[in-house]
Amino acid sequence: MAGPDAMRVALVDGAPATAVQNRIHARWTELPAATLRVAQVVLDDPRLVLDLPINELAERAGTSPATVTRFCRQIGYPGYVALRMSVATDVGRTSALPPRAADIGRAFSADDAAEDVRSTLLAGAVRSLQQTAESVDLTLLRRLAEVIVGSRHVDLYGVGSSALAAETLATRLYRIGVFCNVWSEVHAGLTSAVVQSEDCVAIGYSHTGRTAQTIQMLQEAGSRGSLTVAITNDAASPLAGVAELVIQTSAFEQFLQPDDLAAYYSQVYVSDLIYVLTAQVDFDRSSTHLAASALAVVPHRESGVRTTPRPARTRRTARTGRSDDTVSSRSTGSSDHTDRQGTTTA
Repeated sequence: MAGPDAMRVALVDGAPATAVQNRIHARWTELPAATLRVAQVVLDDPRLVLDLPINELAERAGTSPATVTRFCRQIGYPGYVALRMSVATDVGRTSALPPRAADIGRAFSADDAAEDVRSTLLAGAVRSLQQTAESVDLTLLRRLAEVIVGSRHVDLYGVGSSALAAETLATRLYRIGVFCNVWSEVHAGLTSAVVQSEDCVAIGYSHTGRTAQTIQMLQEAGSRGSLTVAITNDAASPLAGVAELVIQTSAFEQFLQPDDLAAYYSQVYVSDLIYVLTAQVDFDRSSTHLAASALAVVPHRESGVRTTPRPARTRRTARTGRSDDTVSSRSTGSSDHTDRQGTTTA
């Protein structure tokens, strides 16, 4: 018989996960054997939760109604009724999507219409943000925000698009007086990680949770006493394994781009949550810093700053390759022509 991990792999190879399924995946390694059987039944066919009373679902799982109730609480629901409501929301949301929009797990093909690409990308981004919002642990985020406010320094680690998401949080935190750095190069990141201490925070970004450089940097910071946080799509990943706190995003893969935009959007959404909650901890201080930073850039936003007109560009015609030195009358207000030496001829 396959073990729990093998069972789980088989379950996540199908359709994109729903909010309920994401909660199960996030807590999979923590579930005891009895509730794992309930989890498998729910993952196999979530609609059974809507169709069956609690005692019949327990029979399907080979366990008791009390175990089903414990399962609900272990994945964050107060009871079976709340689990049913969440499944109904997931099913309703998926059913309401148009066929092309619902099929957000497939890769794009060369002959897809622009309208289909637009709707598919939008559906993927919206659904990822919704499910990230539903699965995020706000109690954990509030705790993290309080620690960040009292920290000496915050290190953020990430590679590729994950580094861009980390940069988003760093820029915001710095504006409210939190000292932080972003490291995407492993040597520089490790150099910073070794000087962390118990009054520091280290946050690692990785969609897969398997980026070796990010894992190394976060693990090193943790060994120095820093509070370590993983922001990842996989709560059972190696990155999550070296972190004290895990914040799970929800994004779907197999799009054309190597760094899935839905993953980036989810990471930025979590970054914004951390930023706002951190700003709320000491709102007066945050407001003071924001006002000061806004005033600092006012001189660079004045509407009266004069700009220098762009010089004329030499264009080549597509068919002949000859230079076309005509300056558009739309930009100059005349039909004069300018040669390469700058002399004007009528």
